[in-house]
This record gives sequence, C-alpha cells and structure tokens, in this order.
Amino acid sequence: MWFVLALLSAVFAALTSILAKVGIEGVPSNLATAIRTAVVLVMAWGMVFLTNTQGGVTDISRKSWLFLILSGLATGASWLCYYRALQIGEASKVVPIDKLSVVITLALAFVFLHEKFTAKSLAGCVLIGAGTLLMVL
Repeated sequence: MWFVLALLSAVFAALTSILAKVGIEGVPSNLATAIRTAVVLVMAWGMVFLTNTQGGVTDISRKSWLFLILSGLATGASWLCYYRALQIGEASKVVPIDKLSVVITLALAFVFLHEKFTAKSLAGCVLIGAGTLLMVL
C-alpha cells in the first residue's frame, strides 16, 4: 500500500508543478504560496474531521509538536522558494533541481536517523544527481 500512496504522491506532485506554473502567471509568488497553503490547510483539516482523528491533538507529545512545527516551517520555506523559482524559471529546470531533495533526504536520514546507506542508495543518489545535471544544463 505504501508504494501505491508514494506513486500517487509523485503524480500529485507533478500535477502541482504544472498547475502552479500556469496559475502563478501574473500573481506574486508569496501570495500564490499563501493561497496554496490555505487550500492545503482546509483539505488537511477536512481529512482529520472526516476520519474523526481530531481528538488525538491532546495526545501529541511536546517533542512531536516541536518537530511537526519545525517540519511545517521547512515546508513553508520550501514552498516559498519553489513558487518563486517556478515563477522566474522554467518548470522543466526547476522541478528536477527540487527533486534533489531525494538525495539530500537520504544523506540526512543517514546522518541523523542512522538509516542504512547502501550501495543501491548511493547509486541512486549518483544517478539522480547526474540526471538533474543533465536536465538542467
């Protein structure tokens, strides 16, 4: 099931890029990001209430709150940078560079989460990096 959800995530991320590139035309990038964020906020809370999980808010630990807030700040910074890059650059160049986050995530997971860094993941990082360079240059 995780694979199907991850694949759907990739499809929706691709749609996000294309729809954003069209929608951002003539709109300040920060305003566009705020509109997108408001839509995501409504959708996310809608899912919380639809699945009746709102009661779990009081059970969240302080550590989880801290890291969820930090993750939200990182997401916001990422979206602000991404929308501005999309506004002034070509989607076919911005998106591959954005996907370098895969390589950075693997490195950070190795350093901070002590996840295994295998020959396969190293090869994947090299290929993603090389593919990004090839697409951007």
